[in-house]
Amino acid sequence: MDLPIEDVAELEQLCATYALKMTQGDIHYIIEHVCTADGTYSAFGETYGLEDWPSLVEAAPKGLFLTGTPVLELDGDTGSGEVPLLFVDQTDHQMRMGWYSDTYRRTENGWRLRTRTMTFLRRNGEADSGRPHDPRRPKPAARRSG
Repeated sequence: MDLPIEDVAELEQLCATYALKMTQGDIHYIIEHVCTADGTYSAFGETYGLEDWPSLVEAAPKGLFLTGTPVLELDGDTGSGEVPLLFVDQTDHQMRMGWYSDTYRRTENGWRLRTRTMTFLRRNGEADSGRPHDPRRPKPAARRSG
């Protein structure tokens, strides 16, 4: 692996910032300083645009987002990566584990997260994108084409 160390360090900080700000409940910081303007999050059988994130986070449990070092592939001003995640619910310490699959883009403000897809690890050994039937979870806004 021959990745530019400056890019690796910046992307590691970007992923760490996401985890810290999610733990702190600061979704607006993530939207403004971590994501591209066309950023999306995919889980639960849905893809959510940035306009959906505040209501999605509001409906979600609060707790600790503990992430590992991302495994990165970079190609100029774009890249992809996978980041292990352990989430611990603040109220009952139940855990959810899995990984994020990301795409990144270098912008005039540095590297930003463009897409993040969650895969959950299940006790039965399976991996999936989450349970789509949670009634508290909002549906994504209609996506605009063009």
